[in-house]
Amino acid sequence: MSSKNGLRSLAFGVAACAALAFSGQAKAEEPAFLAISGGAYDVNDSFTAGEFRAEYRFAEKHKLWVFTPFIGVMGTTDSAVYGYAGIGMDIFFGRRVVLTPNFAVGAYHDGDGKDLGHAVEFRSGLELAYRFDNRSRLGIAVHHISNASLGDSNPGTESVVLTYAIPTDMLLGR
Repeated sequence: MSSKNGLRSLAFGVAACAALAFSGQAKAEEPAFLAISGGAYDVNDSFTAGEFRAEYRFAEKHKLWVFTPFIGVMGTTDSAVYGYAGIGMDIFFGRRVVLTPNFAVGAYHDGDGKDLGHAVEFRSGLELAYRFDNRSRLGIAVHHISNASLGDSNPGTESVVLTYAIPTDMLLGR
């Protein structure tokens, strides 16, 4: 196992332990969100490009056990496109700070950007956000995308984005 994989495994282990420790914390039910993100794609390699994404995060009432489903699409300034679906889990530290480990699977097309070795790619990551009184969130997210060795090559990539998540009720004027 490479040191990068070891650090990633450690980060997810810490997140899982925190989830168990804080999962019983009282909070109001979270609404559905539209999350818009922008930042840097492939920050660890020579194919760095701009990244933009939009996600729909389902309301807490649609949870699958402790996980909230989401769907999204990501595009880069190098014409790469990634459509995905996944699950995340909000871990609250008080009322304001939210850590969200998440995992997704989707279809990737490299466009003029980095060839990730397969059309099926997996995304794992963490988002750390500040939660405002109106429940909207502003945070930073770090993600890793790779094909889990489905292809002959598996270069993987990392991205760092700034995310603003707004409750869909606010968008609809409710």
